[in-house]
Amino acid sequence: MHVTALSDSGLRTERTSSLSTVEPTALVSASVAPLAGSTVGVGMPVLGLLDEEVADDRRAAVEERLDVSTRPAAVQGSWRWVSGRRVDRRPREYWPAGTAVHVDVDLAGVEVAPGVWGKADRDIDFQVGSAVVSTVDVDAHTLTVREDGQVVRTIPVTTGKGGNGGRYLTRGGVKVIMSREAERRMDAETTGVSEDDPEYYALDVKYAMRLTNSGEFLHAAPWSAASHGSANVSHGCTGMSTEDARWLFEHSTVGDVVEFVGSEGGMEPGNGYTTWSLPYEEWKAGSALPAAQPA
Repeated sequence: MHVTALSDSGLRTERTSSLSTVEPTALVSASVAPLAGSTVGVGMPVLGLLDEEVADDRRAAVEERLDVSTRPAAVQGSWRWVSGRRVDRRPREYWPAGTAVHVDVDLAGVEVAPGVWGKADRDIDFQVGSAVVSTVDVDAHTLTVREDGQVVRTIPVTTGKGGNGGRYLTRGGVKVIMSREAERRMDAETTGVSEDDPEYYALDVKYAMRLTNSGEFLHAAPWSAASHGSANVSHGCTGMSTEDARWLFEHSTVGDVVEFVGSEGGMEPGNGYTTWSLPYEEWKAGSALPAAQPA
């Protein structure tokens, strides 16, 4: 760059300098869930997915640029690095019903790995709805729905029958509704069961609400009506009458909590929104920052 200056007395001065810029090898942006404008249940975590790996020594710098604020009151919470590309946030307890949440991702200018820089900012707003928390008692064969702490319905159900090395157990622990489908084709082949296996099935089910990546759902199961409320005969899903499944579907949303008690099986990390499988202090230990900040 060449600059020429002329003083008031007519003295001419020239300067030449050079400027170098760093050419990034890659640019990184982040996807965030829930989607902007959505209303979710009290168990919904904030999910952050980056399209490039974040180096261990850069995670704190990235996390410092992830901000969550809430109204009408602050809600304590923490981020946790699930992997080098995934960082999730949860509150200490379930979100208070009616909370408005703002997520600000300010990655522009942040070096996330050698030569890899953040390229864009992103901010979203979502709303937490009513506190709908259900409890499935595997031994009692019931699903009890509470809204804002009050029991609103108790549903007879059937859960996993076990057997085959525990393959058909319904996992215990806290699960979160991940998606809802009014109708879904369920094919056992997607879980590794071949068509010549006596346990093979292919069914169109109504009112399916996903709980795990491995294939646990809440759904209508009219074919097992005789066992609802009395026996566990499913391949791991929680089945109920079509009428009850329709009611539950209409009163549920993504992010609602379903707590399973009485099962011998447990949740594997990452098999769904397993945010609530860890005690809060253990969850918080996965943050790259010295201490979680109030949301």
